[in-house]
Amino acid sequence: MSLIRLQNVSLAFGASQVLDHLSLTIEPGARNALVGRNGEGKSTLLKVIAGIQQPDSGEVIRQSGANVTYLEQSVPIDFSGTIYETVAEGLGQTGALLSEFYHQSNQLGSEGQSRDNPNDADQPASADRLAELQEQIDTLDAWPYIQTIDQTLSRMQLEPDTQVQSLSGGMKRRVGLARALVAKPDVLLLDEPTNHLDIGAVDWLENYLLTLGCALVFVTHDRSFLNAIANTIFEIDRGQLTHWPGNYTKYRQNKHKALEVEAEQNALFDKKLAQEEAWIRQGIKARRTRNEGRVRALKKLRAEHAARRSVVGTVQMSANQAEASGKIVFEARDLCLSHTGTRIIDGFSTIVMRDDRIGIIGPNGCGKSTLVRLLVGELTPSSGEVIQGTQLHVAYYDQLRATLDDSQSAADNVSGGKDTVTIGGNQRHIMSYMQDFLFAPTRARAPIAALSGGERGRLMLAKLFLKPSNLIVLDEPSNDLDVETLELLEALLADYKGTIILISHDRQLIENVVTRSLVYQGAGKFIDVAGGYQDFERERAGSNQLKPVFEQSQRALKSPKPSDKTQTAVNDARAPATGPKKLSYKERLELEKLPDNISELEATLAQIHTEMNAADFYKDKEKATEKIAKADQLQKALDAAYARWDELESIQSA
Repeated sequence: MSLIRLQNVSLAFGASQVLDHLSLTIEPGARNALVGRNGEGKSTLLKVIAGIQQPDSGEVIRQSGANVTYLEQSVPIDFSGTIYETVAEGLGQTGALLSEFYHQSNQLGSEGQSRDNPNDADQPASADRLAELQEQIDTLDAWPYIQTIDQTLSRMQLEPDTQVQSLSGGMKRRVGLARALVAKPDVLLLDEPTNHLDIGAVDWLENYLLTLGCALVFVTHDRSFLNAIANTIFEIDRGQLTHWPGNYTKYRQNKHKALEVEAEQNALFDKKLAQEEAWIRQGIKARRTRNEGRVRALKKLRAEHAARRSVVGTVQMSANQAEASGKIVFEARDLCLSHTGTRIIDGFSTIVMRDDRIGIIGPNGCGKSTLVRLLVGELTPSSGEVIQGTQLHVAYYDQLRATLDDSQSAADNVSGGKDTVTIGGNQRHIMSYMQDFLFAPTRARAPIAALSGGERGRLMLAKLFLKPSNLIVLDEPSNDLDVETLELLEALLADYKGTIILISHDRQLIENVVTRSLVYQGAGKFIDVAGGYQDFERERAGSNQLKPVFEQSQRALKSPKPSDKTQTAVNDARAPATGPKKLSYKERLELEKLPDNISELEATLAQIHTEMNAADFYKDKEKATEKIAKADQLQKALDAAYARWDELESIQSA
């Protein structure tokens, strides 16, 4: 039985028809990617599925009791409290109970360590409240949820006691993702879940989603993520929804063929319409009675032609080239930068040559943007020096969009208020140039505060490529751009006559563009390696010197551990306080066998997920339902095995 079904759903904003009588079905366990150009209505459709946006017409049918969780693209403005509290909110009232238990147990532990007076009056009150909470958690059988919250926080590299208000926008989004994941929903809706996540976190998210077993509907611009996760593609194109079985690669192949067929059919239709229009002008009055049917057919052809929605245009990119730079673009010598006593860049040296294509790879906050700003001269190093080459003309794509002026229109941001721009040596009207980047005149004249994230990204590209350059610096250009625009950007960079420096967490963009990489190795250190991220990983596999780029993400992926204080409180709640407990002989045997049991469960679960990925998996619905139920049982057994492993290891190490 389907979890959610949409029937003939339509939705318009003003004169713009966003969703046009579309229907879809979300089956248990299916992993559905929602694709389409920016502005086609992907986020709107997710909101309709989630029940946040009501359609103008049509029906949305949800299975009774189905748990639907939605992660929106923008950061919610109502985030407050600690990270633990915010993430636990994903569990509703149970989450509020666990959050209070977490803080009470931590407070009790801190007071126990620092209290000088054993008769402190506050201690009994806290202990009494903790006992009440333990009893309520027992009644709800909610102890496993503590494990779920702790593992999710660990894997997402989130500190539970940090105030959410103090976090950056990217980190707040990561908290929102964690809150969505802990609920273990029947249907999980994700709008751009990889935005602002580093490669290590995206790798973990891929693996996590593949083991969830719930139905997914997600929007993403990350092509590697899209191909790894999706086994069904829903495409929104001109208000219509089409269903494409298989992964993204298969969809692109079939979509190309479908567009060719559509173009041929439209050409035949237009030819027939032109013939009928010519016929009706040849004196229909003399043959009115005999040809009324043909006149009615012509009116129908006219109506069909008027209702036809043309294929959305393609971004047309070209860059203004400056004269070639000197042979050496940058030479960095023992570059160091410190801030408030912390070494951000430590002893960095390299030479960047003309036409190099360099990727800078590392986790969020490691200093990638800082390194680039040192190279281009925007920052002064604490020690060392950067020698810049001659005839250097830099075009800089800033991930914060800081070069855009909110007080100006989109067109004025690009042209500086002029009516014409020069591209490739030719003068063009600004509105014509803006249409190359899919800005209709009304959008080009709009203030940029009204633009979506994708439109702002295209606007940055339009402004960037007007500036004559021989060095392009791209700092996270893939955020908010649709897949088609990213592929066109790759093609432009492939033909660019100059030097490229690229900061990105988009694995495919890195692999397709760069020829060498500056890879983070911890403590402000970057090393120079040939190729992209995958080349580095292959080299690291045979080296004892190279470190994982995303060491925290990899460590959390292999062995997520709950916070010590919470786990201690959980153990205290489950066992009488009779002194340190030791493993019995039976428990030691159980601990020795658990890794093999876990490996067996994971292998069986992986096999079932492979079967679920098949395009024809849902043809036999009864068999598919049985498989999904089995996968759910195995996942619960696996979670229990991990919880038991953590419990026994905690006792053994005590």
